[in-house]
Amino acid sequence: MLNTLTRPMGLFAIAVAATLGQVASAADLTPITEPAPGAAELAASSPWQVRVRGLGVVTNDSGHVNGIAGSDLSYSDTIVPELDISYFFTDNIAAELILGATYANIDAAGSIAGLGKVGKTWLLPPTLTLQYHFTDFGAFKPYVGAGVNYTIFFDQSGSGDFSNLDVKNKFGAALQVGFDYMIDDHWGVNFDVKKLFLEPEWKVDFGGTSLSGKAKLDPWLIGTGFTYRF
Repeated sequence: MLNTLTRPMGLFAIAVAATLGQVASAADLTPITEPAPGAAELAASSPWQVRVRGLGVVTNDSGHVNGIAGSDLSYSDTIVPELDISYFFTDNIAAELILGATYANIDAAGSIAGLGKVGKTWLLPPTLTLQYHFTDFGAFKPYVGAGVNYTIFFDQSGSGDFSNLDVKNKFGAALQVGFDYMIDDHWGVNFDVKKLFLEPEWKVDFGGTSLSGKAKLDPWLIGTGFTYRF
């Protein structure tokens, strides 16, 4: 009776051992799948990027007063801090929003130069551009862009005999070229140039006379600073 029970148990143990041996052999032969090249970097990268720049605002000294032949305007140039935020839809396509405020002194020029300073205004010129980034140059990453600007004029004041200065808010086009040079995966340095096409209407009171015209600012925005990619 004991032999009768022992024989099936022995056969069962032999079958189990053989099965486990086959499973172990199959596991040893299964190739290890390596992650695709760049997969870790892709998973770790973020579409968000910020830059902090020092920005030189260089205006085009041109404009006129309606009805006065040879009249002209000139504007002060400034250096201001600027922040921009970028979102990358792909490695090549991104949108950038720049934020910053500056001011401009407005002076009479040309045939009205003797009238002196017209006044001063602050500008908030948020600019949104769509960019193409070139990715074939390693750490050097140039880009070009085009977009739209909406400039808000505020805290305006006349000077001397001028009063009630009012420069109208204005939409304008924007063109851009620049580059980032990445020091590591997150930090880099940036150089950027934008051209805004901005020619707002304006008016001011001079004594008892109301004057109006167009201020052809058309500024260059020349900036350099630091890039951080999340």
